[in-house]
Amino acid sequence: MYTFHDLADIIAKLRSTDGCPWDKAQTYESMKPCLADEVQEVCDAIDNHDMDNLCEELGDVLFLLLFNCQIAKEQGAFTIDDVIDGISRKMIRRHPHVFGDGKAETPEECLKLWNAIKAREKAERP
Repeated sequence: MYTFHDLADIIAKLRSTDGCPWDKAQTYESMKPCLADEVQEVCDAIDNHDMDNLCEELGDVLFLLLFNCQIAKEQGAFTIDDVIDGISRKMIRRHPHVFGDGKAETPEECLKLWNAIKAREKAERP
């Protein structure tokens, strides 16, 4: 069975000097339509309650996310590890009722807390 790291290595190989000419030519901009299409296919699989197709389509989205991270890595912008670190920090910050001493007992209270934290974070940005 292949792993997350195997997939990252496959993408790096596809974009390497001796990789695939098409993959090497892609940019963030050229991949936008692919990403939009794949996300729509995920939504369609959910609407159709088609778990086999959902699994496949989530794989396609994951591939495209990692593909964009590979482009960023090549440009020295960021890596997949930076993305994972950033989203992990955000989820912990925005769930103080799980990872801290915050209180939220209902889905509505959770959403209210999330939105308040998100608004505070946006206000603190330069």
